[in-house]
Amino acid sequence: MTRRTDWAEYTSGPAGPGDGAYGAAAAPYETGPRAVDPSVDPADDGEVCRGDGEARHGGGRGRGGGGPRGRRRRERAGPSAEDGGVTSSSRAEKGEPPRDPVEQARAICLRLLTGTPRTRRQLADALRKREIPDEAAEEVLSRFEEVGLINDGAFAEAWVESRHHGRGLARRALARELRTKGVDATLIDAAVSQLDTGQEEETARELVARKLRATRGLDRDKRLRRLAGMLARKGYPEGLALRVVRQALEEEGEDTEGLGDEGF
Repeated sequence: MTRRTDWAEYTSGPAGPGDGAYGAAAAPYETGPRAVDPSVDPADDGEVCRGDGEARHGGGRGRGGGGPRGRRRRERAGPSAEDGGVTSSSRAEKGEPPRDPVEQARAICLRLLTGTPRTRRQLADALRKREIPDEAAEEVLSRFEEVGLINDGAFAEAWVESRHHGRGLARRALARELRTKGVDATLIDAAVSQLDTGQEEETARELVARKLRATRGLDRDKRLRRLAGMLARKGYPEGLALRVVRQALEEEGEDTEGLGDEGF
């Protein structure tokens, strides 16, 4: 599922201080696994960066980054995109006022969202650690939600899809993980409802089948505890875990009468 946002509002018109920051976001929100390649630098505009600090295009002649031409280039370059502007120490030395906290919050959120989606709570916690005022943080986070850069519902759905198929986690474990990331309970319920009991049981059988061979040679009770414990750690209910393990052991010829009646 992909949610796309109209970016014309942020990329058109005359540029002013801080303009273009929203338009610099990587892309409309993607919910698939690793929708944005973190290995690609979004600030890369096709220049070849040299170790001596010179960005050289084809046909350029100057090699020395310390010459007059190199100095002029560095002076024109201005603040880096990653830092979002001149450092506070440089501003203080020049007698300039502190950066606008909204501009700071916007730069921090954009940097954190590069490469992976995050929940609103995760971004709010990051802004709080950087001592961004609550009013500025709320303004930026609300605006990011409006344009789709923050979408906790889409985040939860993508998380469930990825973690269930990648790690075999059941609904209970998935809901617990999403709660720690600050996702609203209503959104969690909607996301984990993608998985029904039949899907959970099928995944549990696949997990047991992969681990069953490694338990051969152990006594029957120990095999049960090891396999059922593995399912329990992934969030599967005890009754389902015991039933799936007993059936797998029966298929191998184990006598499962009375096995697991007392739980594990």
